[in-house]
Amino acid sequence: MKTKIILDVDPGHDDAVAILVAAKHEKLDLRGITVVAGNQVLEKTLQNALKVCSFAGIDVPVYAGQDRPLLRDQVIADDIHGDSGLDGPQFPPPTKRAEEKSAVDFIIEECLQHDREIVLVPTGPLTNIALALLKEPRIKQGIKEIVLMGGAYGLGNVTPSAEFNIFVDPEAAHIVFESGLPITMVGLDLTHQAKAYPEVVERIRRLGTPVAELVVELFAFFGDTYKRVFGFEAPPLHDVCAVAHVIDPTLIKTQKVPVVVETTRGACYGRTVCDFYFKTGKPANVHVAMELDQKRFWDLVIDTLSKY
Repeated sequence: MKTKIILDVDPGHDDAVAILVAAKHEKLDLRGITVVAGNQVLEKTLQNALKVCSFAGIDVPVYAGQDRPLLRDQVIADDIHGDSGLDGPQFPPPTKRAEEKSAVDFIIEECLQHDREIVLVPTGPLTNIALALLKEPRIKQGIKEIVLMGGAYGLGNVTPSAEFNIFVDPEAAHIVFESGLPITMVGLDLTHQAKAYPEVVERIRRLGTPVAELVVELFAFFGDTYKRVFGFEAPPLHDVCAVAHVIDPTLIKTQKVPVVVETTRGACYGRTVCDFYFKTGKPANVHVAMELDQKRFWDLVIDTLSKY
């Protein structure tokens, strides 16, 4: 039986590849793509989701979500993803249009129709998910788990303490992490193990399809910015790790520990505080991703891309 998922994105180069993998893998039933502001403003992230779906022929409904964080000022990642949020490739105008229903209402309606069947896969800020939980708490009955890309138990990437997705809306992340739902946090410590080195890019290039060439172009721009900003030798494919975990949970080793999101507006604002030694006395509430089987991960990604 396929796993029913809702993919919540803010495209974003790695989000774009996450869409491609989620839409094509035979183990997933992608019920809808919801879009949030994050890597760029909502107008741009929404257009990027529609461009990717149109280009790849993905027949999945796309819903526009929240255009700003719950409380804090907006933060975007134009230094990494460019002015469009998806700089590099030249897309034709999208033929696909967003649905009239809001992302939050779609999440609510879809979850209320199922019993512990929906896996939410947010790969951007958690604003849409938090608002859905606030607006209709009964959706918890329909959610099997949340597998999110965000956070870190080590270093942040937007501040010394905080990872971007959580930092953009820490208050939303706090709501999600305290929801009592099963959560897997696929953070930077794990996603930095998923770097697209030249040999990986060459394997994708050899697929010889328009979608493969699109992914190669995405990696080229993403790789240049990661080298300039962080000194990385290759770009990490953050968001696809969360999708891959849903497809095959054996790809990632996790450890369940207490995790809280810091919402005090100091140096640690937006940090995911992971209590590996159980010093706080809080119950373990999050499966924290620790180790990636890199070979099997890339085999899964490339095999899925080969289906386009």
